[in-house]
Amino acid sequence: MSTPKHLNLAANSTFKRPDGQPLIIAGPCSAESEEQMLQTARGLQLVPEVTIFRAGIWKPRTRPGAFEGIGKVGLKWLKAVKEETGMKTACEVATAEHVNDALKQGVDILWVGARTTVNPFSVQEIADALEGVDVPVLVKNPVNPDLQLWLGALERLNRAGITDLAAIHRGFSSFDSRPYRNHPKWNMAYEFKKLLPEVPLICDPSHIAGKRSLLQQISQEALNLQVDGLMIETHINPDVALSDASQQVTPQGLSDLLASLVFERVLSTTTQNEEELSELRNLIDYLDNELINVLSRRSNVAKQIGILKKESKINLLQTGRWEQVMEQRMKAALREGLDEGFVKAIFQEIHQHSLHVQAAAVSKVIAPAV
Repeated sequence: MSTPKHLNLAANSTFKRPDGQPLIIAGPCSAESEEQMLQTARGLQLVPEVTIFRAGIWKPRTRPGAFEGIGKVGLKWLKAVKEETGMKTACEVATAEHVNDALKQGVDILWVGARTTVNPFSVQEIADALEGVDVPVLVKNPVNPDLQLWLGALERLNRAGITDLAAIHRGFSSFDSRPYRNHPKWNMAYEFKKLLPEVPLICDPSHIAGKRSLLQQISQEALNLQVDGLMIETHINPDVALSDASQQVTPQGLSDLLASLVFERVLSTTTQNEEELSELRNLIDYLDNELINVLSRRSNVAKQIGILKKESKINLLQTGRWEQVMEQRMKAALREGLDEGFVKAIFQEIHQHSLHVQAAAVSKVIAPAV
């Protein structure tokens, strides 16, 4: 991996609070009406941690037919929010036209979305439109786990003269992200912080979670990695939201969520090694949880295999198949530089557990959780 070029950053970042507390950005996934925006903003005024109001203006979806954003009329509603509440405002831009429209309406902060970050052509178009403009910009990680694209987007904007920069970690698309909407891959956030420690990193738990029930856990894990803030989607009535209803909270829900979080900023007296050790231990906790999730999913697949074997009258233990599996796993272990004896012992235990799960499925007995 190539080392990122030195970035020319502003001395005082918009994305780092002077008191060292995490920055909180909140607001609806999409601007839907002026009343919806103002009601949400009034609710957020009662949450003192919130200093920036966000809303999606343009919302192209994966497939056409769904609500795709209100368009630039929503920028006037953002302006009304700022005039009434005094909060700074932020919205996503994906084209030069978006940039120009947002700046004309006095939007304070722009962000580059995950679907845009993945395309250097689009990022360069935005960078060109921002040349000579003094505006804070956030860059979301690309939808795919490509750290170089993420770094490259920041470098392109910095070359255009944008010095008030920050990154947003919003998770990554994968074939199976369960239980998340977008897999957090906290190791990517950790690597980003190592490569560009001077760039503030904001976490977007809403897009990682995809559902309200996971927001607290993800927010806490992000704070454990010493992120500089959180962007949490907030709607005055999430259940009727026109986009991403299940991952949004009410202003009161946001207040309760923030009150439940524990934030311990690393003291300036802490050595670099101690700080890195703390972050690595948090990564270990995350990876252990991932192992448990994978083992749970594997057990469910083993159960399905047991049922199919019963229906097809196939023996549970198939020695030839197991020998083939072990050979493949040992080759994979060798590629990754892992001790073969260690990996073999683990997979022998996994295999025994799988046989137990399959036998339980065949006899219609629920296997105990492991």
